[in-house]
Amino acid sequence: MGKNRKNRQLKTIDFKILEKNLTSKLLIMEPFILAAIEEAEIGRQEGGIPIGSVIVYRDRIIGRGHNRRVQKRSAVLHGEMDALENAGRQPASVYRQCTLYTTLSPCPMCSGAILLYGIPEVVIGENVTFMGEEEYLRSKGVAIKVLQDTRCIKLMSDFIVKNPQLWNEDIGID
Repeated sequence: MGKNRKNRQLKTIDFKILEKNLTSKLLIMEPFILAAIEEAEIGRQEGGIPIGSVIVYRDRIIGRGHNRRVQKRSAVLHGEMDALENAGRQPASVYRQCTLYTTLSPCPMCSGAILLYGIPEVVIGENVTFMGEEEYLRSKGVAIKVLQDTRCIKLMSDFIVKNPQLWNEDIGID
């Protein structure tokens, strides 16, 4: 009986350590998802679709961007693509150590770019309003973390209600 009690205490201690580590990781992520949200807000203020993204290398943002399809009359400037473009040419070894933060689940095009550049981790603000290619990315070994951040959900929900036609265009629906 004493042995079982000891095991229960160890599990409690392990849980507390796990909780502390998880909280630390969330606090580390917070400035980067906030930067992606800032980018989404810039896109919204410019009259575009409020999706933002940042690329982080060694705890430093090397590229940031937002969906600029409307502003630039572009077929491809989603938030992730804009962040990659703004990161500039980087050696493959850099991208293989990056984390991409995005306010919305990545579409097939952006997921392809994530795989092309070998980005090993993607942190997603939300996938309630749109479910991208998360399972495909996972199947290719990309670590996916979905935050279900209420700020990200509200940004997209409000936009979709006000601009359903523009949203459908962005995701390739007539």
